[in-house]
Formats: sequence, structure tokens, C-alpha cells
Amino acid sequence: MSIRAFVLATIFLLSSASASAQIGKLVKDLGLGDKNEVSDEKTASGLKEALRIGSEKAVNQTGSLDGYLKNEAIKILLPESVQKMDKGLRMAGFGPQVDEFVLSMNRAAEKAAPFAKEIFWSAIQEMTFVDAANILRGGDTAATDYFGDKTSDELRSAFYPIVQEAMNEVGVTRQYKELVGRFNAIPFMNSEEMDIDEYVVTKALAGLFHVLGEEEKKIRTDPAARVTDLLKEVFKG
Repeated sequence: MSIRAFVLATIFLLSSASASAQIGKLVKDLGLGDKNEVSDEKTASGLKEALRIGSEKAVNQTGSLDGYLKNEAIKILLPESVQKMDKGLRMAGFGPQVDEFVLSMNRAAEKAAPFAKEIFWSAIQEMTFVDAANILRGGDTAATDYFGDKTSDELRSAFYPIVQEAMNEVGVTRQYKELVGRFNAIPFMNSEEMDIDEYVVTKALAGLFHVLGEEEKKIRTDPAARVTDLLKEVFKG
């Protein structure tokens, strides 16, 4: 394992100043390079900076205009249970309303995403050295997976009222009920309503963690993702 793999696998350590000495010791014990090349204090600072940058990028990407809508990997589509309505509604002339509904769901998710930042940063402060050691032995998205385990419930609680409010503002719930009503008005067609707020929250969180995982992979493998002098120094080798 290279020093790059070690440092990048532990970007989510960052718990306290006292951890810096442990980081340096682990570097030396694992034979991952000369720990004197970069001081323990600077290594800890570099790890904190990597985490800050990675999580901030993920939040900013998803929380920007079209952050969900124009990203095919995380775009929120019609719920699977109601996708059968799509063709019928378009045949009945309601295609623009379907498109507006999809747009509105994605806009709601984009409004909620920025509120993840403080929750992520709080989780960073609570991370222990044992947590970091486990992440070290994990895969390319081990830190993201850790974040998922530790923050999903809190994120869901934070996202739900924001998504609900945003969806009311942009008329998602109203549009959804109108679409279901129009679909059910078509002869021989019927669809039951679902909790559309819960659906959007679930998809918004899945998209956020997908982007976070992609950012983690970049920092692990791409020198161009190390955008500050400190990161370049700490992540070299």
C-alpha cells in the first residue's frame, strides 16, 4: 500500500489534535514512507482539509441549480410504482405536466442538499482513531460508507421538513396529486398515491452519497483533485 492510499483512505479521521501523533506512528509502522517528510501536525491538517474540500464539493454539487436534474447518475425520476402513468399521461396530452413534476422533485432535493454540510462536519469531529483504522482497511468508498452509517438518520430527519417545504413551494405534492387524478380519470387506468415527500428524501440522500463517494475516489486516485499546496504536500508519494 502506498502513502497515497494510506492518506486518502483515512481522509475522514480528523478527530482531534492528539490524533496527529498516532497518524505519524501508523504511517511509520505500516512502512508507508518517511513520516518526517511531512510533520504529524501538517498531516493532520492536510487530512482535515481533504475532508472539508471533499464534503463541501459534494454538497455544493448537489445543492446547486441542476445539481440533481442534470446529473443522470442521481436525477430523481418518477417513482417506479407510478412510472406506468408516464406513457398514459403523455398519450393523453399531459407530457408537460409530467416533466414539470420531475423538475420540481429535483429542485426540492437541490434545496435540501446544503443542509448536509454541518451534519457531515459534526460527524468528522466525532470520528475516533479506531474508526479511521477501520476505514483504512476498507475500499475506495470506505469513508463515504462510514458517513452513511453515522449520518443517514440525522440527514433524513433534517432533509424531510426542508424537502416537504420546498416541494410545497414549487408545488410538487399538488402536481403529483393532479397527475394521479388525471391518470385515474383515463378509462381502465388506476394508481394509488404514495408518500412523495419520503420518496424525494430517500432519492436525495442516495444522490448525495453517490456524489460524495465519487469525490472520495477522486481524492484517492487523482492528483488534480488535490487543489491546495497543503494537500499536494501531504498527499505526495
